Amino acid sequence: MDIQTIYQETIKFATAKHLEQNQKIPGTELPYVVHLSNVAMEILIASFNTKEFDPNFAIKVALLHDTLEDTSTSFEELTDLYGIDVAHAVAALTKNSDLPKEERMMDSLGRIKKLNKEVWAVKLADRITNLQRPPAFWDAEKRLKYKKEALLILIELGEGNEYLAQRLKEKIIEYDQYIQE
Repeated sequence: MDIQTIYQETIKFATAKHLEQNQKIPGTELPYVVHLSNVAMEILIASFNTKEFDPNFAIKVALLHDTLEDTSTSFEELTDLYGIDVAHAVAALTKNSDLPKEERMMDSLGRIKKLNKEVWAVKLADRITNLQRPPAFWDAEKRLKYKKEALLILIELGEGNEYLAQRLKEKIIEYDQYIQE
């Protein structure tokens, strides 16, 4: 299947799932599909700048990365529709809500690191796209914590994709403007 068809079919599924929750990008009225398409765009551009990269797999994971965490989608449903590798990738990108909040990111990063580099790339791309102007209701402490978490992601996964690691470094620097707003 060509990448255009993969993208179109996967984004329709992901959009329908996120619309069930009426999910918006936090702090905006934008539908969540904008975030998903931005992550996929980062992956697509990274695929042109990365040797030995599977864009077909990575695009599916990018578009589906929040379906287990934020929608009614089940692991079995992802497996049936997209295969076990995609389901495992999305599961690794999903924070375990049974853990204390302060342990969730490191747990997810540890699971991501056991998978192929395309999954690492999706996490990098996700944080790149999230380092926009933070929601107005975030205080300076929350903004600083978010930046520190971005640095942790960069340290843990940066070697997985040089192109996206550089993009994330730049976004972290740009994000400083929001820390003390």
